[in-house]
Amino acid sequence: MPKATVALGDTSLVPELDSIYLAYAGVSPVTQPVRAAVEAVLTDFARRGRAAILEWIKQRERLREQFAAFLGTQPSQLAFTTGTTRGIMDLGLSLKWEPGDVIVVFDGEFPANVTPWQSLQQLYAVRVEILPRPDPSNGEDALLGPLESALRKGVRLVALSAVQFQTGLRAPLRKIAELCHHFGAELSVDAIQACGVLPLDVTETQLDYLVTGGHKWMMGMDGAGVIYVHPERARALKPSTAGWLSVKDGTRFLFEGPGELRYDRELVSAPRFLESGSSGTAAFAALEAALLPIQELGTKAIFAHVSSYEDELERGLLDRGFRSLRARDPELRSGILSVEPPADLRASGLNDGLFQRGVVTTNPDGLLRFAPHFPNHVREIPNVMGALDETMRELRALRSSR
Repeated sequence: MPKATVALGDTSLVPELDSIYLAYAGVSPVTQPVRAAVEAVLTDFARRGRAAILEWIKQRERLREQFAAFLGTQPSQLAFTTGTTRGIMDLGLSLKWEPGDVIVVFDGEFPANVTPWQSLQQLYAVRVEILPRPDPSNGEDALLGPLESALRKGVRLVALSAVQFQTGLRAPLRKIAELCHHFGAELSVDAIQACGVLPLDVTETQLDYLVTGGHKWMMGMDGAGVIYVHPERARALKPSTAGWLSVKDGTRFLFEGPGELRYDRELVSAPRFLESGSSGTAAFAALEAALLPIQELGTKAIFAHVSSYEDELERGLLDRGFRSLRARDPELRSGILSVEPPADLRASGLNDGLFQRGVVTTNPDGLLRFAPHFPNHVREIPNVMGALDETMRELRALRSSR
């Protein structure tokens, strides 16, 4: 696949996009390279049928190498999954639990990083403890203080998002990992709000587990996700979710002579046994195409670009009476800028009004959330502010007429 050529603030990858798109924390629009990759898969299977399978298996192994380099690890430490939720579920089921083990999560986490852990409570008699929602204005202590208190009481696993989806608070992952390990706990990170917009190295941050998906900041499609497991942790996983492709030479009976249909084959090493069945070929082709421009630009440059955009956007919002939830410490910021509206306005109404005026945002749990990416350019901001002003006037006029 040819290398993409793209620049910061360049919309050439999304020429059909008909809005100022500030919702990459939700779902990314489909880029031209992603569309081309998906069309290549469909064309190949339309033309060759089963003969195309081996070619796209090779593509997934190529992607495994590329994504491993992207995360700062080895290909053998990655497993593909269908998305973040499925990855967390399979990971949780593959850990060895003891009755009474404590899993710590924070209030405010996206449910994908809470519900799967809660589902283990009846299966294994573990306990999920929910810590207070971290306030970005409290800096690192919003996470480190409550977490240390919990760890001192005994915790098996901490499940944390690299970036809080509501407020955009970025976790100091290296410090959290060191704290967890000091008290004998493991750290599992939901990285879907970080991968593609923030520098993230699993080796440097000493993560035990990481799960992410491809349809947000990675700018791929839903249906493709990645699980990372540290080598020491991989050796302790148990194959609770193993399937027909979790074994060595599991496909030989399809291509070779009689006698190969066996049920006693050895499992592949962890975490690869988590790849238990057929994969979404088009989604993984899309993820490879999406990864190329991100690698070319570099997440460090992407994050600097997004931060500059949000600096100017935040000033305009503050001038209009919004309260920013962005962390004061730049090291704790992410690609998300969330604000609370003035008291007389609701985020849902602002979100709808902006959408009607060609500006796409999101409004999780009563907040107005802006999430630009590398295709966005600061020259859009006057139009964003203009659309916001019109929406605010309209909503206030409706309110006063009642």
